[in-house]
Amino acid sequence: MWIGWIECDLRLGDVHSRKQKRSVVRPIVAEIQRRFQVSAAETTHLDEYRRAGIGAAVVAADRARVVQVLDDIERLVAMRPEVELLSVGTRLRTSDDD
Repeated sequence: MWIGWIECDLRLGDVHSRKQKRSVVRPIVAEIQRRFQVSAAETTHLDEYRRAGIGAAVVAADRARVVQVLDDIERLVAMRPEVELLSVGTRLRTSDDD
């Protein structure tokens, strides 16, 4: 079993409140969950209006599938016009790793 996760650091556009931030971040998280059937959530920069961290986790039988889904998630986030993708981190593990 392969486990992978991605962490996207985002700069948000013209956002000046938590309510505006939620209106930008929630649809991205929901689309990631819906399109890729993965767990996803806002994970960092919770108290900052113009920054957000979104993380997602994938489990699959083979490494290639996990890598493909993580790459697709990165592309989806990068294509969103309302955010700037500052950095992306990914990790892969197997269930045999200690």
